[in-house]
Amino acid sequence: MFTSTGSSGLYKAPLSKGLLIIPSTFSLLLALLFQQYQKFFVYNLQAVKEEFQVWRLLCGRTVCLDLKDTFCSSLLIYNFRIFERRYGSRKFSSFLLGSWMLSVLFDLLLVEAVEYSFGLTINSLPSGFLGPVFALFVPFYCSIPRVQVTQILGQFSITNKTLVYVLGLQLLTSGSYIWIIALSGLISGMCYSSSVLKVYQVLCIPSGVARIFAWTLEPIFSSTEPSSETRVGMGATVDIQRQQRMELLDRQILMSQMRRQRQQQGGIINWNRLFPPLRHRHNANYQDNHQPEHEGLPPAEVSEEQVARLMEMGFSRVDALEALRASNNDLNVATNFLLQH
Repeated sequence: MFTSTGSSGLYKAPLSKGLLIIPSTFSLLLALLFQQYQKFFVYNLQAVKEEFQVWRLLCGRTVCLDLKDTFCSSLLIYNFRIFERRYGSRKFSSFLLGSWMLSVLFDLLLVEAVEYSFGLTINSLPSGFLGPVFALFVPFYCSIPRVQVTQILGQFSITNKTLVYVLGLQLLTSGSYIWIIALSGLISGMCYSSSVLKVYQVLCIPSGVARIFAWTLEPIFSSTEPSSETRVGMGATVDIQRQQRMELLDRQILMSQMRRQRQQQGGIINWNRLFPPLRHRHNANYQDNHQPEHEGLPPAEVSEEQVARLMEMGFSRVDALEALRASNNDLNVATNFLLQH
């Protein structure tokens, strides 16, 4: 089952869409039209410490003043949108908020450590929403499966994660002191994700605030549901086709752990015997020859959470609903069935 790269898009990722549009727009406006206001968005740590300009911790850590940083961070946010679709906007925004707040502390500590150790004077750091972007590399490294796509010279592997790491390296080398931002972000991501420190229980978005933003801002930044099972024609580029293969392999490897539980289902399962093929569900002749045995029973209730999880893997809502009903709401059985059909 192949889906086009545009089909996944920013569906179910309104926060990622907002982070792509708003800071990028401000960066372009400041770079092209309002250069005189760039001074208010400089991440000046000396002004924070000596003149108590605490507002710079907000303005200086939100909008990039370097368009190269804007471009690279936007591409990374687009790639990291998978976490918003997987965990939900509230949990994703909590991670961004927590890592953003923690990275403020680590920025100051690292600058003091560098100045004390090497005798340097660091007045300012690169501006922008960079700390949380680097923090997202922590869950990206830990939870996204690594799938080899090809090899170069028979030795160097190219995986589905290589491009993201290359973008991170490009962002890391864009400025002289951006490595401090990167290190601060990585430490913040590890601290926030740690099950020992449990920072995520303290630095999180309250449910009431999440509902308010979902009611007010989500309709503005939400995207329409992509069409299912859309194939790219002969004019598709090699990059799009490669991305299609990577997305499919990602889904299959994410589900490989669930397949290990198939032994609990009683050995080999004849899927076509248990469930009719989804592609024939609207075939009138098929329905006439295969009448349901329990016609009087009401359809099994389907968990919307499990439907959402199957849709995150790239399956259409119709297929997810039918597979879950046929499998009595068993996510493992439904997933295996959809992957094999």
